[in-house]
Amino acid sequence: MNPLGLSATAFCCVVFVFIGGVPFSNAQLDPSFYNSTCSNVDSIVRGVLTNVSQSDPRMLGSLIRLHFHDCFVQGCDASILLNDTATIVSEQSAPPNNNSIRGLDVINQIKTAVENACPNTVSCADILALSAEISSDLANGPTWQVPLGRRDSLTANNSLAAQNLPAPTFNLTQLKSSFDNQNLTTTDLVALSGGHTIGRGQCRFFVDRLYNFSNTGNPDSTLNTTYLQTLQAICPNGGPGTNLTDLDPTTPDTFDSNYYSNLQVGNGLFQSDQELFSTNGSDTISIVNSFANNQTLFFENFVASMIKMGNIGVLTGSQGEIRTQCNAVNGNSSGLASVVTKESSEDGMASSF
Repeated sequence: MNPLGLSATAFCCVVFVFIGGVPFSNAQLDPSFYNSTCSNVDSIVRGVLTNVSQSDPRMLGSLIRLHFHDCFVQGCDASILLNDTATIVSEQSAPPNNNSIRGLDVINQIKTAVENACPNTVSCADILALSAEISSDLANGPTWQVPLGRRDSLTANNSLAAQNLPAPTFNLTQLKSSFDNQNLTTTDLVALSGGHTIGRGQCRFFVDRLYNFSNTGNPDSTLNTTYLQTLQAICPNGGPGTNLTDLDPTTPDTFDSNYYSNLQVGNGLFQSDQELFSTNGSDTISIVNSFANNQTLFFENFVASMIKMGNIGVLTGSQGEIRTQCNAVNGNSSGLASVVTKESSEDGMASSF
């Protein structure tokens, strides 16, 4: 029996349901939305990301996660990109984002290129969604037709960012609750966690697993002992906490199913990763095994979950606006040049995703 309730051959129908069946507020989203107004938007985004990834391959994982961090806070509306103003408290300073998220400057670079070609047409929210898909493709992962037509928010919600984004120290119950709050299923949780097949994390977000897990004075018993020793060498007890290590120790810059194979042998970096396989009796174990054994099945479910996530709380029609600059609402661009955002130069990963 398929533990996912989803066969590889049925996947095309599932995507049809997500796009055509409109599970959330995406009635006006359509992959062809810009065909007559900015037909080359995909190639513009791809051109920028191809250049950026050549010098910084980690950026691909960062942009996938930036889309996630946007969608989990008042929907996929580019609210995460807004800087502080007199009336807006940026989501970038919320604990899960502060000194953690990366790629804000890349999104601004893409927006400039898109505005030069198609002024006042493509939303920053759609640029985030396109960047996530193209990043997956450039990392040799799955591709999909991105439903488009989102509009940009006029506000941000710092407190909701602190509340909604799952932490790397979450147990499985907390993870499931976080996803359920977004109408995402357990299969979505496991599939989207596979985004950790690329990127890096800072020691401070998992160092307790290495020396004093849950205040026991001992390492996390679910950690592979060899992997534990490797991580202890990278992250000394009492060290600065900013050293980086790969989320996937086997193929760190390739989007593949090795993330799940790692979990099977205790090589999950964050507690929130390993919980998917090491929580006794959990329904996530069979899903991890299925994805580890069948990369095509993982890719298909990752695509379905990314499309589903990309539909959360979208603004369409006359809602919101099309920002001319992604880090400020229209008519409020004062201080853009001097604003220092809370972007990290490294993958802090203060959120689990």
